[in-house]
Amino acid sequence: MRGACIDIGSNTTRLLVADRASGELHEVHQERVFTRISRGLAEDGAISRAKIAEVASVVSDQLRRARKLGAEHIDAVATAAIRRAENRDELVDAVRAGCGLEVRILTDVEEARLAFVGAARTLAAPADGLLGVVDVGGGSSELVVGQAPDVVKWCASLAVGSGDLADEFLLSDPPSADQLERARASVEQRLDGIGAPRPASAIAVGGSATSLRRMAGDVLDDASCERALEVLVSAPAAELSGSYGLDLERVRLLPAGLLILRGCAERFGVPLQIGWGGIREGVLLEAGG
Repeated sequence: MRGACIDIGSNTTRLLVADRASGELHEVHQERVFTRISRGLAEDGAISRAKIAEVASVVSDQLRRARKLGAEHIDAVATAAIRRAENRDELVDAVRAGCGLEVRILTDVEEARLAFVGAARTLAAPADGLLGVVDVGGGSSELVVGQAPDVVKWCASLAVGSGDLADEFLLSDPPSADQLERARASVEQRLDGIGAPRPASAIAVGGSATSLRRMAGDVLDDASCERALEVLVSAPAAELSGSYGLDLERVRLLPAGLLILRGCAERFGVPLQIGWGGIREGVLLEAGG
């Protein structure tokens, strides 16, 4: 059965179309648009009307694409920036009015569980022992520990993501050493007191993690994180975007995403393997049973 998931995130709105067979997913099409909802939040915590209209239009376009590709069942979910917005129902209503699709706003616990399922069930080989998953989004970061493929034993949600951290601290291009240090200290403060169980292995998912694969390789350990950070502060985002084939907006957010991922890896006490599945895969796998 061919299904699709539209994920309205804090940084991006993404579409995944995939075939489900025997408990596995086979990707057909994937795309993303940087809608940066977290940046569009007003001082009162509301999403602007212009941003709501933009996101509704993007979702309508992605829905049409999914249907054209033969998706029989299409889910839409929304995460942190929408979850915390004062007028989140207005966005849900705008999407419904524009294309008839119902958007499910995930709780932080649901977001963590789906990220775990998507990461664990797309592993090349079964994980032995406890598995950790870190999902760094634009407006929140989820840490999960469980037993593959779908048993969550512990989870925590940090109210900070790559978009928030970059917008607050990393204001120059490239970011300065002082800006990076203040951002790192903020991450450490938010992680302080989180008593995560120590997993035997851990996976990083989300846009920051998958983009870092091009700079750091498949494993985020101290050495690879340091190399990637050196690259990210070595040149303006536009230059790095061309060199690594990444979206300009993603490159601007990568130093923040890397700092969060590194902090979470230190909390887990193990390097992070960059995964191949996350929330969208989790939604489709659960829908397929």
